[in-house]
Amino acid sequence: MTTRIRFGTDGWRGIIADDYTFANVRICAQSVADHLISQGDADRGAVVGYDLRFASEDFAAAAAEVFAGNGIRTYLCDRSQPTPVISFGILDRRAGGGVTITASHNPPIWNGFKVRSHYGGAAAPAVIAELEQRIEAIQAAGTLGRLPCDEALAQGSMQLYDPAPAYLDHLRSLIDFEPIRRAGLKVVVDAMHGSGLGWFPRMIGGGATEVVEIRGQRDPYFGGVNPEPIPRNLQKLLATVQATGAGVGIATDGDADRLGVCDEHGAFIDQLRVYSLIALYLLEVRGWRGPIVKTLSTSSMLDRLGELYQVPVHTTGVGFKYVAPKMLETNALVGGEESGGYAFRGHLPERDGLLAGLFILDLVIKTGRTPSQLVEYLFSKVGPHYYDRLDLHFPAEQRAAILRRLEQAAPADLNGSPVTRMIREDGYKYIAADGSWLLIRFSGTEPIMRIYTETSHPGRVRRIIEIGRELAGV
Repeated sequence: MTTRIRFGTDGWRGIIADDYTFANVRICAQSVADHLISQGDADRGAVVGYDLRFASEDFAAAAAEVFAGNGIRTYLCDRSQPTPVISFGILDRRAGGGVTITASHNPPIWNGFKVRSHYGGAAAPAVIAELEQRIEAIQAAGTLGRLPCDEALAQGSMQLYDPAPAYLDHLRSLIDFEPIRRAGLKVVVDAMHGSGLGWFPRMIGGGATEVVEIRGQRDPYFGGVNPEPIPRNLQKLLATVQATGAGVGIATDGDADRLGVCDEHGAFIDQLRVYSLIALYLLEVRGWRGPIVKTLSTSSMLDRLGELYQVPVHTTGVGFKYVAPKMLETNALVGGEESGGYAFRGHLPERDGLLAGLFILDLVIKTGRTPSQLVEYLFSKVGPHYYDRLDLHFPAEQRAAILRRLEQAAPADLNGSPVTRMIREDGYKYIAADGSWLLIRFSGTEPIMRIYTETSHPGRVRRIIEIGRELAGV
């Protein structure tokens, strides 16, 4: 049976040995190779990288041999690297694009295939649609190019490549590591057994600042915890910050493109607040200016910051396949989403948990405020905001019925505040007069429905999420 390969918000993902097979990875690689050839980019080449999941290095080799077999100059990473490091490698090599073998934050039985364009960011929706059409044609024809890695390396059409030095040099042009290294701060870093392991000790260790890394070894099972930096998966980080008296805790997901943060008390700082703090840091501490790009699942605090600092704020669909093109179109200062991924002008239109983490640490040091004090300072500017998200698994056969209910839903209010606007693009979003909002949308990669809300009082969060459940009938 032929696998129907469809790309979600950030690439194709599948269950290893079920639909995620070497044959299907090669088919995906062939579609990208055909796209590069059609664009005249075969000579520019492609970068291929991978994370620390089960057999990722072997799946990467399978993709690389397809590129080489199609006459495309291939730069195969010589070891596992974070996705943003691999993406920067595309710029460093001036390649036509690239592929990262990773399933990011998904459970360990999954792996994935992320496509990156020549600018180092997620491929635009039109390119993804083209790749899906090419995949169907390749599946029907049953043919693809393939040159084994050892032969390609011997011929010189493929080379092993370390993108880390160029990436680090570039980061130093965006932020000075030394003040962080000298600050005497205690930082707990949770690598979540992902490809971000070792990076923060490498960047800011060796000075007065103490970096305590946990879950810093390869474990394709991720210790039995999904490598997504959200509270239920970060209990070890929160406990370690409390136990060691650290000033801040940070975590990166499975491929280190997402960031999680906890304060000096071991309390998680949600992603909407983290994004708003990063924007505040860039606007106020660094004095930078430029548009802000956010997804529709991201905080209205950013809109308020845009008003305060007189910069435009653009809202896109969920996923960096929408955020990246909008950042390029508007020369945005920063782009981000609710999942904890943030990108920056002058760097990549691509999530980077490493640089985002450095910016948070620099914010703590430059302001002299603890993370909890920074949240209070943010609220003093934009008002208090409280957020939560509920992930609901559902039987696939119920999807159509849920969609019908949502299409017909028209709530009059959100816990007492009248609904003034409804948005039915990439989900179902309801915005109330007091600024509260509710969003219901389906995951692009898993059989999950997500219900999000942000409101001005913690006591209203659970009730608004329950309204979402009622609307969906789940």
